[in-house]
Amino acid sequence: MELSPRLRSVAGLVPPGARFADVGTDHAYLPVWLLQQGIIEHALVSDLRPGPLDRARSTAARYGLAERMEFRLCDGLSGIAPAEADTIAIAGMGGETIAAILAAAPWVREQGCLLLLQPMSAQSALRPWLQRQGYRIEREHLSREGDTLYTALQVRAGFMEALTPAEQWAGRQSRETADPLRLEYLTRLEARAARAVTGLRRSTQASDAPRLEALEAVHRGLAKMREEWSTWQP
Repeated sequence: MELSPRLRSVAGLVPPGARFADVGTDHAYLPVWLLQQGIIEHALVSDLRPGPLDRARSTAARYGLAERMEFRLCDGLSGIAPAEADTIAIAGMGGETIAAILAAAPWVREQGCLLLLQPMSAQSALRPWLQRQGYRIEREHLSREGDTLYTALQVRAGFMEALTPAEQWAGRQSRETADPLRLEYLTRLEARAARAVTGLRRSTQASDAPRLEALEAVHRGLAKMREEWSTWQP
């Protein structure tokens, strides 16, 4: 099986021998690929709806891996016991949905599971939520699929300093980070923030003033991050 670049970026963060669970698995492409590559020996997959779980079973059967996978029809992690997984992927959902799934399963933080999160939206809400709930973002990895850039977060329980407004949008960066898509990512986010600022400046509603101020801070911070990143590149 060939994985899409988006899922390959998540697969690359799975440690060998992991007790792996794929939440919201849909077609189960990720666990099947990990099994084929010998990275894991067994996979537990779950989905909220019967349709996607049936597609997962079909994929597993097609590649002769059904006996090495377990299928759970459940909401998030509600059907998975703490002893069954130490590495959990939640990809292809909104950031707020991911936060809700983790909030309903505190054992994930308590037993120090490795989380591989790929939010499709609301990254600026998910990052600070993770920080407040006692999680640490260890690494962020960007991938491109078509014209879209996706972010995979490697997360564990631990202390993380509060993020700036711009870091809530773009994640924390350091000189040691090597990511060829980072500059484009920052440029896109800066442009998005600029458009939002321009739109709010046209508003005549007094209630929009605090939001405008917050977005202006994000825009300034993203511009600074982009300039900083550019100076670090060879």
